[in-house]
Amino acid sequence: MTKQQLIDELKTTLVKTKVDKLNKLVKKEGFNLRDLIDVTFNADKNIAFRAAWLLENVFLKNPVFYLPELDYLLKRFPDVHYPSCQRHYAKIAMHITSPKVHPVIRQKLEAADMEPVVEKCFDWLIDPKVLIAVKVFAAEALFNLRSRYDWITDELTNQLEFLMRNGSPAIKTRGKKLLAKLK
Repeated sequence: MTKQQLIDELKTTLVKTKVDKLNKLVKKEGFNLRDLIDVTFNADKNIAFRAAWLLENVFLKNPVFYLPELDYLLKRFPDVHYPSCQRHYAKIAMHITSPKVHPVIRQKLEAADMEPVVEKCFDWLIDPKVLIAVKVFAAEALFNLRSRYDWITDELTNQLEFLMRNGSPAIKTRGKKLLAKLK
């Protein structure tokens, strides 16, 4: 499958079964994850969204398989601007920073510069236009990185308290859980 063939597949509406089919096809054919990441920045927002959804599924099913492309994923993370793609990238960040992540991923992240990811996650927390799901995933990723960057604890605490004042039930629930662990 070429990059253009993938883009053609992503031009039509995706449903979960098609995402699963494409996921298997991408892995079977050894499709370059770097190309899939690039498609998430396509000028057509619908194609970019569908590519980000596929990226989340492909990457999170077997992140160790895609370990060589993790640096590129992290490099492109600050470039995510489409609201529909933010959710998928934030969810990936939450999972790869989780204490339960495979040790090989953890080791790779320890050597990586995570500050651009941290900055982007804080940007998403602060931006009132960013969807709640993105904020929740970003907050969890930041929480997971708090021991690496000790300044995150204070800043994340402040942001969560602010968001919870007039926030949705989702942000209040996650915020309460994270704040309890932060204190």
